Amino acid sequence: MGISISGFLTLAFLLFISTPSATSTSVSATNFLKCFQSQTNLSVPNVVFTPNSSSYTSVLQSSAQNLRFLTPSTPKPKLIIMPVNESHIQAAVICAKQNSINIRIRSGGHDYEGRSYDSRIPFIIVDLSNLRAIKVDIASNTAWVESGATLGELYHAIAEQSNIYGFPAGTCPTVGVGGHFGGGGMGTIVRKYGLAADNIINAHMVDANGRVLDKKSMGKGPFWAIRGGGGASFGIIFAWKVQLVPVPSTVTVFTITKTLEQGATNLVQKWQLVASNFSENLFIRLVIGAADSAGGNKTIAVTFAGVFLGQSEQLLTMMNESFPELGVVQNDCIETSWIGSVLYNAGFPTGASIDVLLNKTNPNKAYFKGKSDYVKEPISEKGLEGLWNILLQEQSGYMIWTPYGGRMGEISDFEIPFPHRNGNLYEIQYMVTWEAEGETKEHLHWIRRLYGYMTPFVSQNPRSAYLNYRDLDLGINMNKNASYEQGSVWGLKYFNNNFKRLAQIKARVDPTNFFWYEQSIPLFSS
Repeated sequence: MGISISGFLTLAFLLFISTPSATSTSVSATNFLKCFQSQTNLSVPNVVFTPNSSSYTSVLQSSAQNLRFLTPSTPKPKLIIMPVNESHIQAAVICAKQNSINIRIRSGGHDYEGRSYDSRIPFIIVDLSNLRAIKVDIASNTAWVESGATLGELYHAIAEQSNIYGFPAGTCPTVGVGGHFGGGGMGTIVRKYGLAADNIINAHMVDANGRVLDKKSMGKGPFWAIRGGGGASFGIIFAWKVQLVPVPSTVTVFTITKTLEQGATNLVQKWQLVASNFSENLFIRLVIGAADSAGGNKTIAVTFAGVFLGQSEQLLTMMNESFPELGVVQNDCIETSWIGSVLYNAGFPTGASIDVLLNKTNPNKAYFKGKSDYVKEPISEKGLEGLWNILLQEQSGYMIWTPYGGRMGEISDFEIPFPHRNGNLYEIQYMVTWEAEGETKEHLHWIRRLYGYMTPFVSQNPRSAYLNYRDLDLGINMNKNASYEQGSVWGLKYFNNNFKRLAQIKARVDPTNFFWYEQSIPLFSS
């Protein structure tokens, strides 16, 4: 359980004396607790968890998704703070700053590299999962959503109010809003409406001085930066106001899988030519990986997963004109609502209640590693064949190819920090999962070899990457004093020509680099 006011200072003292000789870290943690108590007059339980709290381990593991960072040897936070209002966030920032304790901010925990719950230096976690209120206003087509809410909860809240509005964010319902919005956020209607971050119109943030700011008071620069530039570099964003988007009452979905023996290579080649040029109402994503063939041998299976904002008759006409080779027919199509398409793409069975979206527990926790790329020119048949050979060597590895074009090609590279717009045919996500810590080395070696093979076929100078598929292989800040030049090694890959502006804004709003982590935006002083 958490700490009530009566037990607060007692546990702080126990934390202080729990080792034979009190270290500077334990002193800092104890002082933080005293400071937090004085700042908040804490009178509610389950806000602060120390290693002595009976629920500490379960809270730490509750929303952490990557088992690579939940091993016995992984550094653990000195404290976990679970705010129930903004004053708790303010107090956490003020007290952490006074005591030189690193803060890690967690919402949904799908953080690919575990930076929201792991650190090489003494740290605390500010876990926003108690802040999950959602207020939908159909009259203005907007919603306020707190950062601890999941995408599933947001979609559910919208669907309860309307069947003709949606929001353009990701497909996994247990992803937390905070990190997803801060890094961009793309889903099945990205070609129609852009990213989640493109549709954010206000935000509430606690800055490095403990002040609560909104769009007006934080100013144009910081508001630009937090929408796709990684909000955790600039403050703790605890609520977002989003613009809802219109969707038709009927949405059509389909899934078709083809193997190499069924002509998958030719279909992938054709997809590369047409997917980014379809009507913005049509989105067809590829999932590619090894599978068992009918004869018992290994093959490559390519799944074409489509979402069309309209009726199946319109979709079939479009497919027959632009991509007849895929052979989509009426029996492949399922007509549903937009929220039905959300359930479908999340893997729920047809007819499932929308209430399944309220489950914030991800049943698929695993050890995993992800990477990303952008493709500007179609990959040749020879290039695809070499790719298939590598994929066939890893049963649990796969790729997801997300088409761009449409609205993504219309928005300026500089509108928000996310720069991967016009000229990109599609984005690649690489993923490999495994079940035991002892398998980590071999799987990391495989995905890095796959990534190396793809070098000639993807964007160059820089080789771009997507922030929400965080990848520490690209480089890290070794400490708080890392220079802009050191940060550029990885920063230019995520942000291209927007990186310098992000670093300039960072220097203004957080000059002491309080919100530091391994890939936080460094300071740039002109």
